Amino acid sequence: MSLKAFHIFFITVSTLFLAGFGAWSVNSYAASGGTVQLLFAVLGFAGAVALPFYGAWFLKKTKGVDLV
Repeated sequence: MSLKAFHIFFITVSTLFLAGFGAWSVNSYAASGGTVQLLFAVLGFAGAVALPFYGAWFLKKTKGVDLV
């Protein structure tokens, strides 16, 4: 597995992790009402939205590099 392929895999896994963390934080905020949980939810979802844009930029930047 090349470094480029691993990077794409890592961005995908990180995006899924951040979306799950955001959902978990929303659930925790609903149960306790703490502002820290709300902040974590916003940051988790913001990261889950931002990482695919970074992934697209990375793919465009490394267009000539093979995945092998």
